[in-house]
Amino acid sequence: MNKAELIDAIASKAGMTKADAKKALDAFIASTTDALKKGGRVALVGFGSFSVSSRSARTGRNPQTGKEIKIPAKKVVKFKAGSDLADAI
Repeated sequence: MNKAELIDAIASKAGMTKADAKKALDAFIASTTDALKKGGRVALVGFGSFSVSSRSARTGRNPQTGKEIKIPAKKVVKFKAGSDLADAI
């Protein structure tokens, strides 16, 4: 499902216009992004939680040449599914 299909699904299930569903989805994305940038956590009970994790620097290998490369440290977003979502799947 892509963003346009998600907007259509939200609009039909919530009984709202596609424009309102797009605004709601964009607001959710922006709010989640802001919270994660600040190092926070976004938890939706039953659905899951988004959090930021640090990945340390490591040595990797170029698959084409076999040459070792250095992969820098970075922050990544993690999602952990909640119990209701896990049970539904």
